[in-house]
Amino acid sequence: MTSKPTHEQAQLHLQIYEERREPRLRQARDWFFANCFADTLDEAMRIAPPGTEAGTNFMMVIGYWDQACALLNYGLLHDDLFFETSGEFFGVWNRIKPTIQEGRKRFSNKLFAAHIEKAANRFETWAEHHSPGLIASMRQMNQQMRSQTKKAA
Repeated sequence: MTSKPTHEQAQLHLQIYEERREPRLRQARDWFFANCFADTLDEAMRIAPPGTEAGTNFMMVIGYWDQACALLNYGLLHDDLFFETSGEFFGVWNRIKPTIQEGRKRFSNKLFAAHIEKAANRFETWAEHHSPGLIASMRQMNQQMRSQTKKAA
């Protein structure tokens, strides 16, 4: 996107950022990035079982980012502004990507986190054009976080 963000897009972007600062969502995001490392759906379900505090944290993070990415995907947010300032959604996508297809199938919800996935795919293309190497660096950092978590356990 080569145009500047509109005033309305900037306002919506700030509203989304303000929601990220909400204490309960911040707590859920902290939990998510400290705990969500799963290669299979069964492993993910052990980490964040439905009906538990962990399951609530998981769904809060996924729900928040899927909604934010939906606004982006529908053109209500400015691509460059969002991608330049909101990389966390890509970290979320990298955490759930290994289990997403199995989860969509098991729970008969082919749209679960679909907006995050679409935005993440767009972000990869955008990042390689605007900041080559960023995606590889983000994936390496995620792998380091996973290794540190395993060592601490």
